[in-house]
Amino acid sequence: DVYKMQVYALAKYFNRKKEVIPESINTKAPSAELRPNQKDSDSLPEYHILDKVLYEYIELRKGPKEIIAQGFDSTLVARVLKLVNTNEYKRNQFCPIIRISCKAFGVGRRVPIVGKYLG
Repeated sequence: DVYKMQVYALAKYFNRKKEVIPESINTKAPSAELRPNQKDSDSLPEYHILDKVLYEYIELRKGPKEIIAQGFDSTLVARVLKLVNTNEYKRNQFCPIIRISCKAFGVGRRVPIVGKYLG
């Protein structure tokens, strides 16, 4: 329920007095580990950009045109939103999660699981 940059900030916060989360976790390149030598950066934009696009779309409920108008690349926005929308069915199958943000994936997010509503 938090964005990747928030995950890093939380890890830093929890480690402020004593290392409870190994530093190697923060320094290792993020990966879904679906194939050898895969890194998230191979298919996703940098997290500080991705997080902003996701925040605008999910929490502020802005459409692609509004997000692009803020200076984001149109191809990037289209790709990120397509990933969010085509993977909605996975979130519907997942167990309920602890909600931290205003608009968590899971029970609090009600959108059709079939992408036809996107036009």
